[in-house]
Amino acid sequence: MQYTFSLTLNSEDDTQKLAQVLAQHFNSGVVYLVGDLGAGKTTLSRYFLTALGHQGAVKSPTYTLVEPYTIQGRDVFHFDLYRLHDPYELELMGIRDYLEIPNALFLFEWPSKGGSEIPQADLIIDILKSDDDLQRQVSISTESAELFNKLREKMNVA
Repeated sequence: MQYTFSLTLNSEDDTQKLAQVLAQHFNSGVVYLVGDLGAGKTTLSRYFLTALGHQGAVKSPTYTLVEPYTIQGRDVFHFDLYRLHDPYELELMGIRDYLEIPNALFLFEWPSKGGSEIPQADLIIDILKSDDDLQRQVSISTESAELFNKLREKMNVA
């Protein structure tokens, strides 16, 4: 069963708070970050990685497809599939080697471009920017009732 809740992010501080809550309750598995260009997928990823304990710059993997991190002994892989022409390119770059790493966290921006080469998401974050670009409507989905309840509670969503 899929559990979903929505919330509004009115500022970058709200985005940072969401990232901190995510880091407290989700630090391994697969996250899909969905949204148009400029919706805030990379910004949320940066705050998420920082909240997990990364120190230093967080580069966008737009051109490299993946940026690997080791944060407090945990492997984290931030993928941006926007420039992918064919999902098979992931196979050629050795995605299976990444996916075999136990207890890793995988962040996938533009997951629709990965086709069947990427695993199903444990958490889907869909970001929609407002017409005036001042707010973000975020929909968060998971099949875990426990994760759903924790995230919803911490984000003060009824």
